[in-house]
Amino acid sequence: MSPSEIRATVRDLNSRSVAGEEAAWLKLQDLGVKVVPYLREAYSAFSRWQGRASLVFHSIRYARVSEDAFQLGLEALNDRATVVRYRACALVAYSLRTDELFALKKLLTHTDPKTVEDAKAAMNAVRKQNHHFFQDRDESGKVHWLVNAEDRASA
Repeated sequence: MSPSEIRATVRDLNSRSVAGEEAAWLKLQDLGVKVVPYLREAYSAFSRWQGRASLVFHSIRYARVSEDAFQLGLEALNDRATVVRYRACALVAYSLRTDELFALKKLLTHTDPKTVEDAKAAMNAVRKQNHHFFQDRDESGKVHWLVNAEDRASA
């Protein structure tokens, strides 16, 4: 797929239907981490929150290996949509990177209580170096968040 074809298909992630978004992702998923710069590039052009949420969601699995994925997550922490901020917190939690905890800390005073809780969970996951704690907010050990195959070993 050429760069222009990739960009056109990434734009299709901003579909008005779930089926349209899924069809676009099916064409992109085999690119693996190589798609991430295109996802990041498209973020600011997407006016629909559903499209921005899709970009972040599809970047989560690459948060540990792609600076572009991580930077997309940081940018999306400031999104106007709760769902996009949730996905951004998830991405940062999955990255387990401690160097940008201040970005999550800024969300602790957000007006949306859901965002505050998501930021707290992400910070906890990063501090404890256990991405499962983003989903397992009680740290019960009964909830596992499997993003990539290697996550099974850490569950």
